[in-house]
Amino acid sequence: MIRVRRVQEDPSPDDGLRVLVDRLWPRGMTKERAAVDVWLKEVAPSTELRQLFHHEHIAFSAFADEYANELDANPALDELRGLVAEHDVVTLLYAARDEQHNHALLLKDRLQRSSGERD
Repeated sequence: MIRVRRVQEDPSPDDGLRVLVDRLWPRGMTKERAAVDVWLKEVAPSTELRQLFHHEHIAFSAFADEYANELDANPALDELRGLVAEHDVVTLLYAARDEQHNHALLLKDRLQRSSGERD
C-alpha cells in the first residue's frame, strides 16, 4: 500500500516506511519531527521544473506531463519501486501546501499503475 502525507503532519504508527520525496529538506522541520526513514530526493522533480511550477505557475497538467517525462529517465524511480516492493506500507512525504496538486500524488499514481495496485 502506498500512502501520501505532508511531512508536517504528525507521524502515524500505520505509516510504514516514511520516504521523503522532496529535493529540498522541509523548512523548519527537525529530523526527529519529520521521522523520515529514507530521503529519496533524486525522485523529486528537477529544480527547474519545481521552480517553473511554483514561480511561473504553469498548469498542474503541464507540470504532470513534464514530471512524467523526467521520471521516464530517472533511475531513482526504480529505487523507489524497490522500497515499495520490500514494504507492506510506504508513505510518500512531501512539504507542498497544496494537498491536491503535488508531485507525491503523481508518484503514487505512477507506482500504483506500474504495480497494478488500486486505491
